[in-house]
Amino acid sequence: MKKTALLHGELSHLIATMGHGDALVIADAGLPVPAGTRCIDLAVARGVPSFEQVLDAVLAELQVEHAVHASELQARSPALAAALRGRLDGIPLSQVDHPTFKELTRSARAIVRTGEFSPYANVILHAGVVF
Repeated sequence: MKKTALLHGELSHLIATMGHGDALVIADAGLPVPAGTRCIDLAVARGVPSFEQVLDAVLAELQVEHAVHASELQARSPALAAALRGRLDGIPLSQVDHPTFKELTRSARAIVRTGEFSPYANVILHAGVVF
């Protein structure tokens, strides 16, 4: 049995096959998934699993070089914005408007859909390297 935090096979495999600069989106339940973009749907019910739970599991396995979120997150979900900044401590975090964010998701390797119902609870994680 796998010993690390991330037990979901499909998500674990995706992270293991990501290369430098590849993008992975962790999304709330409402973010649209562009046609042709892989979706790993973890949503079970409202709030299950939460954005933060999925982010923690992914960060335990993925080396992140930089991240992007929608600028609207701070005004609409300030507690979540603070939690995101805290979890990405030391990792550059940039902001773009939500329409631009949605456009950026088109180039992601996958979108991981959570059960999160907080507005704008989405982040794009760009893979780094461990050497």
